[in-house]
Amino acid sequence: MLRIAALVLCLVAGAVRAEPFKIAVISDLNGSYGSTSYGKSVHDGIARIVALEPDLVISTGDMVAGQQVNPHLSADQVAAMWSAFDDAVTKPLARAGIPIVVTPGNHDASAYRGFEDERAIFAKVWGDREPDLTFVDRADFPFRYALSVRGVLLVSLDVTTTGALSDNQFDWLDDLLERQASRHKAVVLFSHLPLWPFAEKRSDDVIGDPKLHDLLVRHGVDLYLSGHHHAYYPGVADGILMVSQSCLGSGPRVLLGASRPSPKAFSLVEIAADGTIEEIAYQSPDFLKPVNLDDLPRSIGRLVRRDLVGK
Repeated sequence: MLRIAALVLCLVAGAVRAEPFKIAVISDLNGSYGSTSYGKSVHDGIARIVALEPDLVISTGDMVAGQQVNPHLSADQVAAMWSAFDDAVTKPLARAGIPIVVTPGNHDASAYRGFEDERAIFAKVWGDREPDLTFVDRADFPFRYALSVRGVLLVSLDVTTTGALSDNQFDWLDDLLERQASRHKAVVLFSHLPLWPFAEKRSDDVIGDPKLHDLLVRHGVDLYLSGHHHAYYPGVADGILMVSQSCLGSGPRVLLGASRPSPKAFSLVEIAADGTIEEIAYQSPDFLKPVNLDDLPRSIGRLVRRDLVGK
């Protein structure tokens, strides 16, 4: 009888361990410059995420509405924006026991000249909120860093400006993936700007570096999450699933080759015990209905829509 009970316990424990690792991905929540309020789509999207009970939330940047040029926002104004973000996003997730990890956006922590103060505030805000997760590299937290969560390597890149990564960040990533990628069942990178373009009028707002693309292929990166283009598209290139996130805030954009703006949405990524990745985007207004992939272009540049790969 005891042996049967023990077997049942083992089976139950195995079933628990076999549950997929669920990640909700949000991006571009900001409104107009200096805004300290968030729209209904943000509040409703976060409420829906809480109801879905993911293991983790990743933000791919632009959580607040900084980067105003004339005049620059004051430290008090920036602090007020982060306080409003806490009320709309951080606190509801914390109450639900859902951790959030972030990567900087150009409206959060632009590395362009003139926004050093906003970048320092970002470092302070998130540097004081180190997630209770296992780090494998704190090289420049909260800008670039790597976590190991349930056998998945999660890597934040610091990409708030266009063009190739600096030699320093490129070499850091190469070394990190060389050491860590093979030890994990899946490798997930996330940054604000994407590697390749997704949206109309944003073709130049990318990393756009074939050398980085080749590095990701060589190290077996499975998934690359990005924001900034405000348009949802899950495309595959050389075995890498690259998902451009729609916005939850203002300014949905039109995908390259499409005719209508992308719906506001968040993504839900599920990574199975064998490393298999499933991804779906839920769209406003109620975030119950998935984005219909048939409404998206069959391909964008070198990216083939994920449901058409191999067909």
